[in-house]
Amino acid sequence: MNLKEQLEDVKDYFTPKIVTEVNNQYVKIAKIKGQEVPWHNHENEDELFYIIEGELLMEVENETNRTMKTGDMLVVPKGINHRVSSIDECSIMLIETKTTKHTGEVKSSITKSIQEQSY
Repeated sequence: MNLKEQLEDVKDYFTPKIVTEVNNQYVKIAKIKGQEVPWHNHENEDELFYIIEGELLMEVENETNRTMKTGDMLVVPKGINHRVSSIDECSIMLIETKTTKHTGEVKSSITKSIQEQSY
């Protein structure tokens, strides 16, 4: 599988798409542009972010904001409030436990169910 080719089918920002699964984890891809993601956390699950292409502003509560660039990876530990944004289009890969809710317990206009994230 080529993730960049898979990203060609992703048309909407902030809409992760499940591309495969491994053990109890989903591997997802998404495109980010703008500031739509609300502050949220995942009470019981860590979340891995990998930047496929572009730059992503990662905001983690009580930490210095960081700009992640192509090739960067970060794990946000469970229970930690965070949000992401990007000025220009950014393509990311996420690895999340299957129980992870898209925006945690926070409901917003971008919140997607697992069914909405499936190809």
